[in-house]
Amino acid sequence: MTATDPAMTALAHSWSALSLLHGRIEGSVERALQAAHRLSAREYALLDVLSRQHDGEGGHLQMRQVADAVVLGQSATTRLVTRLEDRGLLSRYLCPTDRRGIYTDVTESGLRLLEEARPTHNTALREALDRAAGEPVLAPLVTAVEELQGDVRPV
Repeated sequence: MTATDPAMTALAHSWSALSLLHGRIEGSVERALQAAHRLSAREYALLDVLSRQHDGEGGHLQMRQVADAVVLGQSATTRLVTRLEDRGLLSRYLCPTDRRGIYTDVTESGLRLLEEARPTHNTALREALDRAAGEPVLAPLVTAVEELQGDVRPV
């Protein structure tokens, strides 16, 4: 295999297109959330993930699971949680059955902000996907993303 191998060139081109789509969507969502709610895309994602927790079995996420869900390392996730806690949007408490575990919950203020920001997020996401669908290199990826939503089951 050489640097000019057509299969590797095509794979690199596809990866580049996926990265471009992700960057454009994230940038659009970030700008919209910052302008309307003083909330970053990562902060929104964290509030969204944590708002889906419940008191049933397996309903609370460990920090490692939260980090995976928001696509950050554990230390960056901890800093993000601390920032939102300082703003009164999250609270932390010890796990009642394992004193080594710490849970994070969204406060009432955090839930209100999340609900206010959700339409902004969804509109920015939809608009970014619609713009990308008009570009031949990105259109197949947009189609794939839209087809995936059919596989998502409500929790």
